[in-house]
Amino acid sequence: MSSLTTQFILGLLYANAGEWWVHKHILHALGKNPHSFWAYHWHEHHAVCVKNAMFDPGYKSLRLNTWNAQTKELAVLAGIVLLHVPLFILFPIFTLALYASLMLYYYKHRRAHLDPVWGRKHLRWHYEHHLGENACANWCITWPWFDYLLGTRVKCKTLD
Repeated sequence: MSSLTTQFILGLLYANAGEWWVHKHILHALGKNPHSFWAYHWHEHHAVCVKNAMFDPGYKSLRLNTWNAQTKELAVLAGIVLLHVPLFILFPIFTLALYASLMLYYYKHRRAHLDPVWGRKHLRWHYEHHLGENACANWCITWPWFDYLLGTRVKCKTLD
C-alpha cells in the first residue's frame, strides 16, 4: 500500500473517530448542560428531531446571520478545518481525506434531517440515535465504523 493510500485511509478513520468522540463527549456530555455553548445540540437539535420524527426544519435554509443549531454546527466544522491546516503541509492526503469527510458529514447529516425517509434508509444508525430508545448510542453519522469498533452501535428493534 502506498504512503498516499495509507494517508487517505488514516484520514477517513481519524475523521470517523473524531466524529464519534465529539458527538459523545462534547455534543452530548457537555450539551446536556443548558448553560453550555454545546446545549444547542441536545436542547435544540435533539428536541426538534424527536418532536418531528427526525425532521429538523432548521436545515431547510442556511441563514448565516443567525446563531442556531445549523450555524453552530458549521462553525464547529470550520474550527476543525482551521485546526488541521498546519497538518496539510506534512500530510496533505490525510488532511484532504479529513476535509472530504467533514463535507460528507454535513451533506449526510443535513439530508437525513430534511428527508427522514432517506435518513432511515441510508443512515439507519443515526436515525436510531435520534428516534430509538437509546440516544446514548450510535454516535457516528457518516459511517458507523467506530460505533461497531467501540461497541456503541445499538440496533433498535422498536423502529422496524
